[in-house]
Amino acid sequence: MNNKAIIFSAGLGTRFKPWTDSHPKALALVNGKSLLQRNIEYLQQYGIKDVVVNIHHFPQQIINAIKKNNGWGSNVVISDESNEVLETGGGLIKAKHLLDNGKPFFSLNVDILTNLDLNKLMAFHQQHKPLVTFGVTDRKSSRVLLFDNDNRLCGWKNLQTGEEKISINKPNLIEKAYSCVVIYEPEIFSLIKQKGKFSIMDSYLDLAAEHVILGYDHNGDNLVDVGKPESVAVAEKLFAPIP
Repeated sequence: MNNKAIIFSAGLGTRFKPWTDSHPKALALVNGKSLLQRNIEYLQQYGIKDVVVNIHHFPQQIINAIKKNNGWGSNVVISDESNEVLETGGGLIKAKHLLDNGKPFFSLNVDILTNLDLNKLMAFHQQHKPLVTFGVTDRKSSRVLLFDNDNRLCGWKNLQTGEEKISINKPNLIEKAYSCVVIYEPEIFSLIKQKGKFSIMDSYLDLAAEHVILGYDHNGDNLVDVGKPESVAVAEKLFAPIP
């Protein structure tokens, strides 16, 4: 694939202290490789070598790591959010000029490691032609997305508070957890209404009623949210050390 991708790497990593008191979470190590390197190499397996990385927390450390390692073999471009962290939605909009070449593009979250097959995700996206396709699984999560029987996004629910946001009102909606691996059609940029700092989830829920947004079920694949230091040990069991 010669599609582009953005790896969201700007977060403060508050759940990952004390490491993030002096480092960006993107450079946290799993079996000797940083989360950022692992995600860049993951994209490379599918021929995706044009990568945007957004930065905010200890940005210079990320810039230095990319330069020192020559982007780990990829063409890595920085989207600089040093002045204000914009979250996933704002970060996506800010990087529009780096991503929009008229083709579908990917986004990943730097703290998610998975072996979801991006070729299969793209084949599903091309077959159904939605605005957005993202990976989902049945894993436990405090917040879930709600889908109909055709895998179409209909809403969102916080299982701890009971708060719901419904875009399409249907009975018997199916709960699934968001995997943070996404394909967007380039039209997304002209359709998003939010400005400034916002979560891309807000845009999904806004757009879901008028535009088809699909979940791609990849149960059985490895997926670890390396959000807390204790999750590194889990990731190290699933994602191999450096040969």
